[in-house]
Amino acid sequence: MTDTLTPILTKFWDDPRSWTLETYLRHGGYRALDKALAMAPEEVLATVKDSSIRGRGGAGFPTGLKWSFMSPPDGGPRYLVVNADESEPGTCKDVPLMMANPHALLEGVLISSYAIGCEHAFIYLRGEVVHVYRRLLRAVEEARAAGHLGDDVHGTGRRLEITVHAGAGAYICGEETALLDSLEGRRGQPRLKPPFPGAAGLYARPTSVNNVESIASVPGIILNGSEWFKDMGTEKSTGFGIFSLSGHVTNPGQFEAPLGITMRELIELAGGIRSGHRLKFWTPGGSSTPIFTDEHLDIPLDFDSVAAAGSMLGTRALQVFDETVSVVRAVSRWTDFYAHESCGKCTPCREGTWWLRQIMTRIEHGQGTQHDIDTLLDVCDNIFGRSFCALGDAATTPITSALKYFRDEFEAGMHTPASVLFPPERSVVFAAADLKEPTGMVTA
Repeated sequence: MTDTLTPILTKFWDDPRSWTLETYLRHGGYRALDKALAMAPEEVLATVKDSSIRGRGGAGFPTGLKWSFMSPPDGGPRYLVVNADESEPGTCKDVPLMMANPHALLEGVLISSYAIGCEHAFIYLRGEVVHVYRRLLRAVEEARAAGHLGDDVHGTGRRLEITVHAGAGAYICGEETALLDSLEGRRGQPRLKPPFPGAAGLYARPTSVNNVESIASVPGIILNGSEWFKDMGTEKSTGFGIFSLSGHVTNPGQFEAPLGITMRELIELAGGIRSGHRLKFWTPGGSSTPIFTDEHLDIPLDFDSVAAAGSMLGTRALQVFDETVSVVRAVSRWTDFYAHESCGKCTPCREGTWWLRQIMTRIEHGQGTQHDIDTLLDVCDNIFGRSFCALGDAATTPITSALKYFRDEFEAGMHTPASVLFPPERSVVFAAADLKEPTGMVTA
């Protein structure tokens, strides 16, 4: 079996109480903060910049470079905001990270705040994950009681505070400027840029908005050095990442590995495609990324290689679908999601996603017309690159890529429902025996 895993952030997830400060300290926690506080802030920033870590939230913009783009200090407040609003279908790496190892994120926040001159950082969390919210609040309490944050961090006289904020559950708030508006108490909608958050972000002050995994990776970079980080991954996509495999694999879960690993290797690590079936299609970075098929299994999963193949690495949400799944039905569900989550601010997305939903529903139910496929492509073309933020683009890419590889299924939707061509019961992940009621339970 392939053995290319690099357990770093996930190293002690299986500890009985992995989320506690005691466990984190036992595994070397907050040593990186001590080291960072002994360095000049500019030196910390330079180390992160030299590591070439690229944002783990989807866009892949270099984290250190993003920090350096902030407006220079002018005596006023500067902010770090952690984007923990993980909401995209299939994406599930940040929530387990915060559940199993919240102090890695907190230490990363403290070091990053020190590097950019921030005294008050915010973690913006999706409101539905109340269990994660409570765990983060408890971790902040533990860190403050131990002197890792507050008015005198580690006896240095430096002030660093962290506020954990729960949002109201809007996918659009994963867009950084919509997140900032929500954090300020307004309706979450994207802002016109420029100005960018680095110049005028939270409360119109210089702000860096970074992903959970990006910030949680900072302590390791500071403690072990930028060369240690660059020794993993590829030349232009350095380091490691958490790959989330879900769907029709034998053992779905989180696999922490260097960037550049292939899907073939990850599927092997997950025990292969479920017994008796074969791979049909998969997403390299969540539902918003163009789909891949079995011909793409050996593409290195790094930012540039995936982009060159016509998709995006995104959040490394690897959803795996075997031959029992209707591409039309899967894409139709994603289209429903994007239409529902559109904030309505811009016409291409607001109107376009509504029309995409109507057409996809018709095709899914076998009621498509001769012109529906051309209309789908035309609507996608009028949304892509023309919407106010990336949500519009995200709604189109699953459709256009599915038509590229599985056009025949869309054409079949002109006369036969997807549920007839691909009976849903054949694609269920759990066996019927696993769905039985527990012994002793009384049912109506």
